Amino acid sequence: MEQGQIYKIHSDFYYIDTGLETFECKAREVLKKRKEKILVGDIVNFSSGYIEEILPRKNYIARPSVSNVDRIIIVSALKEPELDLHQLNRYIALSKYYKIPAVLCFNKDDLEISKSDIKKILNIYEPLGFKIVFTSATEHHGIKAFRELLENKTSVLCGNSGVGKSSLINAINPELNLRTKAVSEKLQRGTHTTRHCEIIKLDKTSRIVDTPGFSNVKFDFILPADVDLLFDEMLPYRDFCKYADCLHINEDGCAVLDNIDKIDSSRYESYLAFIKEAKEYKDRIKYEGKKTEQTKKLVHNREMTKISEKKRQSSRRRTKQDIYKDIEYHDENE
Repeated sequence: MEQGQIYKIHSDFYYIDTGLETFECKAREVLKKRKEKILVGDIVNFSSGYIEEILPRKNYIARPSVSNVDRIIIVSALKEPELDLHQLNRYIALSKYYKIPAVLCFNKDDLEISKSDIKKILNIYEPLGFKIVFTSATEHHGIKAFRELLENKTSVLCGNSGVGKSSLINAINPELNLRTKAVSEKLQRGTHTTRHCEIIKLDKTSRIVDTPGFSNVKFDFILPADVDLLFDEMLPYRDFCKYADCLHINEDGCAVLDNIDKIDSSRYESYLAFIKEAKEYKDRIKYEGKKTEQTKKLVHNREMTKISEKKRQSSRRRTKQDIYKDIEYHDENE
């Protein structure tokens, strides 16, 4: 049995890099029965063209689906498309939720950008402890600093379509020649040139995960009371609120609202939007409680795939039918 990392997934085929060779494999049926999803970045054991086991992950991101990364580099365009701080805050909160360090990259600084806009970005995000780089993939501004972020790490690029993720990778390594496309002047947004997640080797120690652009990150998987944990600027105050379940909206004795002047307005607006989505999630699970049947069981201290209740019932009915048929056959021939 060999071990390697999934670097690309296409249809039902998984492409594995062992460090010396690459292999095309399929997943064993037992993994499908367990509903174990294989992600780009997973370390797996495989043999004879089939993945046998997924090793424990140190971390993962659900959307885009990738695992075992060292950091998230959130790429935003300063212009074309226009800088969207609300969307940026979504990606920051997402990295916080998955406990993966984030770096902020603002691309296209060759375009006409006012000093006040740059100052605003630094005033909001530097106090939160983020490392910030400004780049231009076309003019090669900041590319050296960007490359240094990638050294000895597996980094995932995160950001909307059209912000220049693929262009940045091409600027670092032109031989990769990743597809790029101009931003629509009418819609002010890009189109998806990256179709799937893929780990790209930049050199012997640096790897980057190129991902499809996406803009539908929603916090419809978290409870409202936990949303403030994704905002570092709220953490010093949240434990001093009058009520333990305070959502920092209009509650009496809210320590966050008492210090609202210390929180950037765009960040607080994003917080309120995430709270609304989280409330919708809470209402949904409240009225749509579903019990999920376990897909594994322990037999003699070994983890085995558990046959579903539906399939067990079907098997028992089939056994009874076969017995009755056998009885009828013997009756007819006596």
